[in-house]
Amino acid sequence: MFIIINMILFRRDLRESCVNMKKSIIIILSIYFLQGVIHNLGHPVTPSLVKELGIEDYMFGIFFATMSFGLMLGGPLWGSLGDQGNKRKYIVFGLLVYGFGQYMFGNVGNVYWMVFFRFVSGFGVAASSALLISVLICESEIENRTKYIAWSVATFTIGGSLGYFIGGTLGENTFFTDILGPNVYGNIFLIQGITNTILAGYVYIALRGINTLGVIDLNKKPNVLQGFKDIRVLDKTLVIFLISLTFISIGMINVSKFIDVFLIDKGYTTSELGTFVGVTGIVALVASIFVVPLVAKFKRDMTIMIYIQILSAIIVYFVFRSNEIMIILYTVFMVYVIFKAVYGPLEQNYISSHASDGKYGTIMGVRQSFFAIGFVIGPLIGGFLYNINPVFVFDFSAFMFILGGILLLLVKGRIQKHNGGQKI
Repeated sequence: MFIIINMILFRRDLRESCVNMKKSIIIILSIYFLQGVIHNLGHPVTPSLVKELGIEDYMFGIFFATMSFGLMLGGPLWGSLGDQGNKRKYIVFGLLVYGFGQYMFGNVGNVYWMVFFRFVSGFGVAASSALLISVLICESEIENRTKYIAWSVATFTIGGSLGYFIGGTLGENTFFTDILGPNVYGNIFLIQGITNTILAGYVYIALRGINTLGVIDLNKKPNVLQGFKDIRVLDKTLVIFLISLTFISIGMINVSKFIDVFLIDKGYTTSELGTFVGVTGIVALVASIFVVPLVAKFKRDMTIMIYIQILSAIIVYFVFRSNEIMIILYTVFMVYVIFKAVYGPLEQNYISSHASDGKYGTIMGVRQSFFAIGFVIGPLIGGFLYNINPVFVFDFSAFMFILGGILLLLVKGRIQKHNGGQKI
């Protein structure tokens, strides 16, 4: 009911925003959507690929952690290079690296090489993760920044849900499995590699009319380590916020990734998994378009982020103890999906507010690194806990949300003290 009311209230604002939106924003959002579709084609079949190859379940966590390690190292590097040069060039190159890594992961057939190519994939995709959001921020007016970030999250999420649905269907539907042949899962990663190369071409053409140049100093050679060096001089309050982001990302990634394995182990098919993720994408899209603008108007971002973590912990703790798991996932769990959709734009907007002109790529690259640290730690611990008891993974996620919320309370206190007690 809450969502329906807000849809009615914001329908006129949405229509006016779409009419007045700059062409560059529409192009960037289209890239986010296509990335969401293509980059999620392989996710619903990865657990099945791992099982088909006779690889232990704990390696599922290691594969994802290795990719996240690539994201962690690549974020500050690509962000800094983008601020010193041409962001479009680095985004395209990173996408090509990602596509190659994904193809090799799905077809190499050796667990050690699979780990290596997951790292390659993560390092490559870090370029678009850090730089595309910086291009969006540069193209956004300050008053619309949170809204556009929310829309980028929404378009990526709905694209990701569609990608999950397509990937799950390709891995389950008899018609497609007959076409793909005996190497069904490997060929899905081949499709992902090909479509990702096409996406890179689209990005090269589509961003040509948008200013993606950083602050170029002809007397100074680009320094690939500058992004890592900038971490040392960050504001202490921002560092605490980034650490909270790491804890929260641990919780989010374990919920996101181990729910796949959890449902497959419960006997659900890749198609049913893809359908469920598709529904979460629709819910996230609605929340991003209608709920985020409403929340942004309250100007209490930090307080809202704290409440989101507390309530998320409660939801995740109880959902996976239900005997009617699918009913609860399609109802109560969707509240968590809404919270997650709201939190993302708020945290990215807060972090971007600490960037000086021409340094958006660097600060978002640093943000990507802290986010990816959680993606490294989470699956490693999650894989161990899942082998003991699957529910323990989600209990651990709830605990991480609580820790993240506590650090956000500390951030809120420091900001209020600096602002003379003003509520935030």
